[in-house]
Amino acid sequence: MLKKIAPDKWKHFFVGILLGGVLQAFVLFLLPAHFRLATTITFLMVASISYGFELFSLFSGHGHYDVMDAVASIIGGVLGMAVAYLFLVMM
Repeated sequence: MLKKIAPDKWKHFFVGILLGGVLQAFVLFLLPAHFRLATTITFLMVASISYGFELFSLFSGHGHYDVMDAVASIIGGVLGMAVAYLFLVMM
């Protein structure tokens, strides 16, 4: 099943992991006492950046617009958020 996923979706997925992890760590650093708020803000940022990049591709003509690329980035971002949270808890 995983072999059916297009290579560019994997690229978006892995970039999403990095994006989600970095943003989660940064927002939790800024709002250490507000985990739910920090996680909500981070998710909204990941979703906005992921879809915003696709909209940029659509309107600028640079790149290829595909909503599933944004979905792959968001899924990766959520995984990255979880990894960052676990890493910060373990420290």
